[in-house]
Amino acid sequence: MTRYRVMAYVTAVLLILLTAGVIAKRVLSLDGFDGFVTVVGFAHGWLYVLYLVFAFDLGNKAKMPVGRLLWVLLAGTVPTAAFFVERRVTREVEPLIIEEATPDPATA
Repeated sequence: MTRYRVMAYVTAVLLILLTAGVIAKRVLSLDGFDGFVTVVGFAHGWLYVLYLVFAFDLGNKAKMPVGRLLWVLLAGTVPTAAFFVERRVTREVEPLIIEEATPDPATA
């Protein structure tokens, strides 16, 4: 769960920075954003792949329906969506983790 949450935040922040950099470069025609957009875009791309792996793993372990899992996987492509999706997924999956961690009195 922690690795998914970390990657969701990292991916979301990098996507916001990338979006701001592209707006500054293309829309506002500001000089000096070429390198910034390249570096942040490269970092976001590779870390998004890692986010996909962790989100898919979490979705499989939590037995998410395919539609919800696809929304979680695509959240890293929409600026700020990963923040909201991460909170919702955390609220839904944390009780499952807590249930798994507590020992059953019948087996103890």
